[in-house]
Amino acid sequence: MTTASDWVQGARPRTLPAAAAPVLVGTGAAAQLGEAHLGRAALALGVALALQVGVNYANDYSDGIRGTDVDRVGPLRLTASGTASPGTVKAAAFAAFGVAALLGVALVATTGQWWLLAVGALAIVAAWGYTGGKNPYGYRGLGEVGVFLFFGLVAVLGTTYTQAGRLSWPAWVGAVCIGMLACALLMANNLRDVPTDALVGKRTLAVRLGERWSRRAYAVLVVGPVLLGGIGCAFASPWTLFVLLLLAPAVLLSVTVLLGARGRALVPVLAGTGLLELAFGVLLGLGLAL
Repeated sequence: MTTASDWVQGARPRTLPAAAAPVLVGTGAAAQLGEAHLGRAALALGVALALQVGVNYANDYSDGIRGTDVDRVGPLRLTASGTASPGTVKAAAFAAFGVAALLGVALVATTGQWWLLAVGALAIVAAWGYTGGKNPYGYRGLGEVGVFLFFGLVAVLGTTYTQAGRLSWPAWVGAVCIGMLACALLMANNLRDVPTDALVGKRTLAVRLGERWSRRAYAVLVVGPVLLGGIGCAFASPWTLFVLLLLAPAVLLSVTVLLGARGRALVPVLAGTGLLELAFGVLLGLGLAL
């Protein structure tokens, strides 16, 4: 029988900071425009968290039924381990997507910008299509593209737009930075799984690049946003320079990966990358708001 603890592990809570960070940055950008709205920010956060949980369960289901999760390092795989039936995990994924959709409708209703529903629908389709369906784009090395677009640009800019009704260049800079950090999170995850993914034909970007270049790409994806966000946005608000405090942990994570950490040694890197993205969201969001 599947326990509540199993479902929590299956939701991969270490990835949830990736959902909160874009809302923090987007809200900070809205505040910089003098238009922050905490109620709408809360709804956006709910949408982001529900989408993240949904995509995690969807990946668990899709990878599980394809047999790509049989020999994995990291969090519990509900489907592959037999802890929960595939149908139940699939239902959990769509339940999370349903929650995201309901909260998204509520958010859009407060703005009157009904065209945003199409963007939300695309986000759900992209979340499912990463590993689901007949031709998942995550298996073709395009996972980072989807993550950058929807967990970076769409998440940050959507948060700003639903509060301010317009966008600013700091919002765009923040969106690019968050997208890069979200890609770093995915890269760390896929770098850990390169040996098993390569065996089962899952051609993630990490598999396509190979370990050497994937490790270099990870370093760029964690250090680059700290420099770009901290220095770039300082032209709008000098308080964003505090983001540069994250340079030390970003370099530490990069060095760990560049020195060849693999397998279980990458699990704390994955957790650290998620926390780095959350800290970045807090510092850049506050820096823009002040």
